[in-house]
Amino acid sequence: MEEPPRPRPHTVTTTASSFAENFSTSSSSFAYDREFLRTAPGLLIVAEIGLCFNGSAFVLYLSAAIVDASSVAPERDGHNFNSWAASSFFAFLVTICYAGNTYFSFIAWRSRTVQ
Repeated sequence: MEEPPRPRPHTVTTTASSFAENFSTSSSSFAYDREFLRTAPGLLIVAEIGLCFNGSAFVLYLSAAIVDASSVAPERDGHNFNSWAASSFFAFLVTICYAGNTYFSFIAWRSRTVQ
């Protein structure tokens, strides 16, 4: 004779991996470490970011200043020529400032890597 089927329990048993237990999605686990920025590697990363930003800004401003200066042409109305010339002058002035800032960022980065 066959036995009647046993009733099944209504609970579900699950298992969890150790990775899932240790992983939390709270905001504190994804926050950056402020103390890291005060260490030598943290300062190097900040210096490298500044160096890359200033170097790329220098290249972009230099190309814009060259295009601006090449588009200046004297016309009958002197005011327009003077405006374009002033624009070119200040574009090159900003380019020189970014070039200097890139140089000083490089020197600061280089002195930190030597230590």
